[in-house]
Amino acid sequence: MLQSENLGKELIEQCDVLIIGSGGAALSAALKAAAAGLSVLIVEKSAWLGGTTAMSGGATWIPANHHARQAGVEDSPAEALAYLRATAPQGWAESEDALWRAFTDSAAEMLAFVEKHSPLRFALTDEADPLATFVGAKRQGRMLAPLPLAASVLDKFGHFKLRPSPLPQFYTYHEVIKHDIWHHPIGVACRLSPQLVWRFARRLRTKGGAMVTGLLAGCLALGCRVVSDARVESLLTHGSHQVIGARYSQLGKQIEVRASQGVVIASGGFEGDAQRLEQHFPGAMDYVCSPDSNTGDGQRMAEEIGAQLAHMDQANMGGAVPWRYLGKPYGLSVYFHYEPNAILVDARGNRFTNEFTFNLGAVLDARNEQGMPLHLPAWLVADSRLLQRSPMLRLTAMRFQNWMIKAPTLAALAAKLKLPHGSLDATVNRFNGFCQHGVDEDFHREQSAAHGEADTRFHGGLMDICQPPFVAVPFNRSFLATKGGPRTDESGRVRHHDGEIIRGLFCAGVAMANPIGTKAVGAGTTLGPNLTWGYICGRTLAAQSASLNGGEKSS
Repeated sequence: MLQSENLGKELIEQCDVLIIGSGGAALSAALKAAAAGLSVLIVEKSAWLGGTTAMSGGATWIPANHHARQAGVEDSPAEALAYLRATAPQGWAESEDALWRAFTDSAAEMLAFVEKHSPLRFALTDEADPLATFVGAKRQGRMLAPLPLAASVLDKFGHFKLRPSPLPQFYTYHEVIKHDIWHHPIGVACRLSPQLVWRFARRLRTKGGAMVTGLLAGCLALGCRVVSDARVESLLTHGSHQVIGARYSQLGKQIEVRASQGVVIASGGFEGDAQRLEQHFPGAMDYVCSPDSNTGDGQRMAEEIGAQLAHMDQANMGGAVPWRYLGKPYGLSVYFHYEPNAILVDARGNRFTNEFTFNLGAVLDARNEQGMPLHLPAWLVADSRLLQRSPMLRLTAMRFQNWMIKAPTLAALAAKLKLPHGSLDATVNRFNGFCQHGVDEDFHREQSAAHGEADTRFHGGLMDICQPPFVAVPFNRSFLATKGGPRTDESGRVRHHDGEIIRGLFCAGVAMANPIGTKAVGAGTTLGPNLTWGYICGRTLAAQSASLNGGEKSS
């Protein structure tokens, strides 16, 4: 049971488990711990609940899940583990293999648990593993997304401010990948208007909004207490290798929490900390695409008590367009570079990658021996048909007039971008030559896979860049989430820099040294592993409590 008392000027609270953060990893940990009978306190820094998860599309990569099995798809944790091993960066297996195994063994268990203990429901998408040529890849069955869920499931628990999406969340993730909303927003809205009106009338949430709504409803039903607009400032320790709670501030008050079983750090990334971001990601960047409360508090607090940090140079990143969110500048992560007449060029005016490659963020962040980006600053270059084809991109260019650069000729555009004389002309002429024959001799873009197989409807292929005015927009790294933090073991327990376990301290999601870094293995390899690592932390806490109490508490 949660308890509190006044002790001097500081309020003292007691609970079994303290969760720092309220995104997918945090709520998954809370749900599992609460289902085992533990008292759980969730503390969220922002006034809004849900973190980056609530803003997301809800894509979730879960291998060997029960929905796939019911659909007749054969999969196994062993095949998923083989896929992770085959696609991982060189040298990662030594430190990450135990964590990969824990994830693949626990992911399906997590999904079944979440659907049993919350109103959240998932459905398969028709997407394949994008790295289809590697051993263990599947053509379908590992990608899921939430079904719509009524906001009213939270009404009986009180009023909660869920973090809104930067775009209206009327469409499900399944509809987004099925319909070409980017190019035909009005037509798709008209075609789906009965569903959209029904969702609006019933206050149905979709995507990440549905995910957080369902997880939060499950947590509250099991007795979790949620405190928002409260910043956790420091961890409470006993000796050098044990955490016994934390201290947070709210409305000018200092509250000390004693957590008898442990503290779970699930506070998100550090992309909102400009100094730390520059330290680990030097060079050009465009936007941050996550809540401005993601300032690395969890990483800082863990480091202060001697936790070992790792993967601080890993992140979920790509291109983005300028936007405004809650009245502030923001980057909207959309795949606007998947156009047939668009290419990416570096500061020398040279094309440097297949623009349709799945792990484009890893390409953008490629570094030299000094740790500086090889290809940045970068630009997306296209012609006038880019705007003709995409009303949403055209609207963005009109709304943020300093973002897009236009010129009547390629030479004039190159001058505005400060590219070497003649380089852009040569690059575009070479690309246009490839378009005539349908073969990209430099990067073989024509063979690119969209959702695991050739798809020319959305991802275009090859089309020459020839109709003025010519346009360019910055295309540097934009951050959805950094993925570095405290190193954990396969049970989610944080390691001290001397290699020993810090008792009572756990970490999950993108706050941890994430075992799947910048190089993703599917569209949902942020949310799927995050949910699973939160679940693993909650499961470890439940087992720890049961052991200490002679098996009285169990999940």
